Amino acid sequence: MGTFLPSWSGRLTPHVLRHFCASSLYLQGVDLKAVQELLGHEWLSTTTRYIHVHDNHIEQTWATANQRVTDRLGLG
Repeated sequence: MGTFLPSWSGRLTPHVLRHFCASSLYLQGVDLKAVQELLGHEWLSTTTRYIHVHDNHIEQTWATANQRVTDRLGLG
């Protein structure tokens, strides 16, 4: 792995890759419940600890959802 990701040398483990995979799936729009199933977690709260997103992700998601509602109601 060090050949392809030299800055991660010594820190790249299967567990880190699991977190990366969960976060990537979630950021690409995979439903949190689906990520939970893929990871084999019993509790959704465990899955949420695996998901790492940028600080502005929640704000962007909120704004997108609000825009969808506005468009649907014809208020825009």
